[in-house]
Order: sequence, then structure tokens, then C-alpha cells
Amino acid sequence: MKTTRWVIRGVLVMALAAIIPSAFAAKNITVKGSDTIVVMGQKWAEVYMQKHPEAAIQVTGGGSGVGIAALINGTTDIANASRKIKASEMDKAKAAGYYPEEFKVAMDSLAIVVNASNPIKELSLKQIQGIYMGNINNWNEIGGPNQPILRYCRESSSGTYTFLKEEVLKNKDYAADCQTMPGTSAIANAVSKDPNGIGYGGAAYYIKQPGVKILSVKRDDKSPAINPVKADGTLDYEAAWSGTYPIWRYLYMYTGFKPKGEIKAYLDWIMSPEGQKIVEEIGYVPLKLKK
Repeated sequence: MKTTRWVIRGVLVMALAAIIPSAFAAKNITVKGSDTIVVMGQKWAEVYMQKHPEAAIQVTGGGSGVGIAALINGTTDIANASRKIKASEMDKAKAAGYYPEEFKVAMDSLAIVVNASNPIKELSLKQIQGIYMGNINNWNEIGGPNQPILRYCRESSSGTYTFLKEEVLKNKDYAADCQTMPGTSAIANAVSKDPNGIGYGGAAYYIKQPGVKILSVKRDDKSPAINPVKADGTLDYEAAWSGTYPIWRYLYMYTGFKPKGEIKAYLDWIMSPEGQKIVEEIGYVPLKLKK
């Protein structure tokens, strides 16, 4: 009888030994989505894991739509997005048993860029709309050289593509000849080689691209032209915070449910002064934290 008791105790001890380490094992957090956010997201993960060795965070891109789709089908814990989740996506999520929670994690000034040799320095929102809808097709129509305008845009799964369509094109279609590029770096590369090209993307990325010029943008004909970048080559935070630069946006993270545990701790850290310091270091606009 005593032998049996010792055997049972031994089995229980071994079972507990197997369970206890798993309870304290690293929490794997998957993050997927916006290519605009991916570099910043990877830096957040790197710094957070250094401070919290128990956490294991994997960050990949693919576009805002890809990230939100992954959230809906349960293959990611967090979706990065450079646009708000669509009503149709929210409906799909709820149908799948998810109730997405939204977190604003940074801000971004969307830059309109041309080749560095282009004499154009500023455009109005109406002119940008006209260019990307195909109503303005030659630079001489807006004070530039007599050359055709070559439009570069992001793929439709991109949050940046959607944001420009909604906020500048007012949900009208892009011109049929707009050349689709797989990322901001591809647009920068194309415009830097094309004297007649125009593109768009997060202003932070273009600051260090000598082959492109970031244009100032006017809200309307009566408004001053505002550049998202200051004369010293740094982002103008106040222009985004105040909205005087007209093409700004929040960058988001979405979870399938109200976050708990390690996921909540990670999101709280991202939105803390420490996490927002990384936003500045990467080159985006930090949230205007309350003092």
C-alpha cells in the first residue's frame, strides 16, 4: 500500500513538473499587417522582449488588409493597420466570433513625393485628387514642365492606398493607368528614377531619400501650403497634431478581443512614453501624450 502511495505521489510530482514550466513559458504574440508599421513594430518587439524575456513576439507585414484578414481567421493576435477597420471587416469578424478592439499607437503624415528634379513645390488636395483620378495628366496643367504625369500607387490591400482613396479621392477610383507598387520603398525607388513620377507614402520614409522631393500641401486655394517636414529635415509633429498638414492619419493596432495578460501589457507599453520614444526614433509622429 505504501509503495502504491509513493508511486502515485511520484506520478503527481512529475505531472506538476511538466505543467509548471509551461505556465511560465514564453507567451507567443503574433503581429501581422501594415507595411507602413512593420519596421516600427519590429523595433517595438525587439525592445520589449529585451525587457521581458518571457515574451516572444513575431512581427510580419503584408498590408493592413492582410493583417485584419488574419485577425478575422484567427491566425494573428494583433493586426497592424494604417487605416481604420472597415465596417464590412468588422461584420466578418463578428460573424467569426471576434470583437475587434482598436488602439491608436502612433500618427503618420502622408507625404506626396515627386522626383527631386521636378520644379513643382506644392499641390492642393484638389490637384492631388485630379492627378490620381486621371483628370490632370500633364505637369504643365499645374505649373510644371510639358511632360506626362506618371502615377505610382500602392496595392489595394494597403491601408495607405485605402486612406488616400477615402480622404483625398473621396472614395472615387484611382486612374486606370496608376502603376501599382508593392511598398513604400518601391514607390520611392520608382519616383527617384522617374523625372515625371509622383507617389505617396509615410513622410518618415522619404526624409532620407535624396532622389525624391516631399511636396507641401494646401487644404484649399485659400490655405497656406504646409510641408510635413521641417526645414531641418525632421518631421513636423505639431503640423500633424494640429491638423494644419491636411494628410495625416493615426496608425492602429487591432486585437480580436479586449486584450488581457501579455498582449495588454505589450499594448500598454507601446502607448507609454517609453514606447512612443521608439515612434520618434523610427521617424513617425508620436501620440500627443497628456502631461
